[in-house]
Amino acid sequence: MQMSGIPFGTTDWANVEPSAHAGDAGVATWRTRQFGDIRVRLVDYSAGYVADHWCEKGHILLCLEGQLDTELADGRKFTLTPGMSYQVADGTDAHRSRSEKGARLFIVD
Repeated sequence: MQMSGIPFGTTDWANVEPSAHAGDAGVATWRTRQFGDIRVRLVDYSAGYVADHWCEKGHILLCLEGQLDTELADGRKFTLTPGMSYQVADGTDAHRSRSEKGARLFIVD
């Protein structure tokens, strides 16, 4: 990831307009900022959220609240709780997420 042309700035996430993204179950609410090719998001998964697709995009993801369960296409499973993160490159380890009780995530991709 090359970060250039981004002047210093702050984000008050409460003032970023949310957008809803339905999963197979539940909803993901995104608050998104775009900085050139870099997308930065604060994402809330509702209780019972299940992703509607296998994702192949690279991310750096930090769990802020709740619990996130992520399954890889090869069958491996990982659970993130507050303070834990994962990172994956584009086109590597297709993954999908779910959250039984909900989660808040900070994601850079």
